[in-house]
Amino acid sequence: MLQAIIDYHLDDENHWVARLECGHFQHVRHQPPFINRPWVVNKATRHAMLGQQLNCIKCEHGAARDFPAIESTSSS
Repeated sequence: MLQAIIDYHLDDENHWVARLECGHFQHVRHQPPFINRPWVVNKATRHAMLGQQLNCIKCEHGAARDFPAIESTSSS
């Protein structure tokens, strides 16, 4: 299931982790030739990827959220 990237953080091993709009975390590593994500290594290119969608396997398996949902507020 495709979910938008809303933020990033580094894990305990200094690997980048995307925070997805669904409430799950997903590692976004650049480890050629296995995983080719050169945009991960630079702050500007990571920022440019905000809003882009990644396939969330945790959603497909019905996994619980890794962090609380972001509540949207609307003015009526």
